[in-house]
Amino acid sequence: MCRPHITGAAHVPRKGPAILAANHLSVLDSFLLPALLPRHVTFTAKNEYFDGNPVSGFFMRLGKSLPIDRDSAHAAQAMLDAAAELLERGELFGIHPEGTRSPDGRLYRGKVGVAWLALKTGAPVLPVALSGTEKVLPLGAKVPRPASIGITIGAPLRFDGDHAKARDRRRVTDEIMEAIQKLSGQEYVPTYAASYKAANGMS
Repeated sequence: MCRPHITGAAHVPRKGPAILAANHLSVLDSFLLPALLPRHVTFTAKNEYFDGNPVSGFFMRLGKSLPIDRDSAHAAQAMLDAAAELLERGELFGIHPEGTRSPDGRLYRGKVGVAWLALKTGAPVLPVALSGTEKVLPLGAKVPRPASIGITIGAPLRFDGDHAKARDRRRVTDEIMEAIQKLSGQEYVPTYAASYKAANGMS
């Protein structure tokens, strides 16, 4: 139905840990990417994806996503700790550094959790650009529709630094977002998507 086109799948290691850091255009992003790769990828997803919509809830449970309460700092750290354990076991972990779907198709500033994981575990980061997924399940839609989607996976990135230092976390996150932007071609917005949504009365 989605007619997916994947570029760079060879960058995904056959074994061992890696972090897939992807842009975020649709609730289906966290399901479609793992479904199209030969290895399982565990993604995070906000609680509302599990409970607020039966369609998204089905896909999130099918993909074994990790639920997260975005309003709780404690819950966010617990999710990162769980993700670090997955990586230390040699598994793949997927994350959307923007923290929420793009409200307008642009790429927004990344949150530093992805850098915390990369620096703490030493796992390589694979930048991922998704396109067209917002057409498969647009905001507010309950039934997926046919649309062509693209997935581009970049070469692995490795970083030096201290996961406990804010400066290192910010630097690494910005470098990851730059790599995603180069793959996706999206316009970059140097503010958080959640802040933009709040300022414009968007959910």
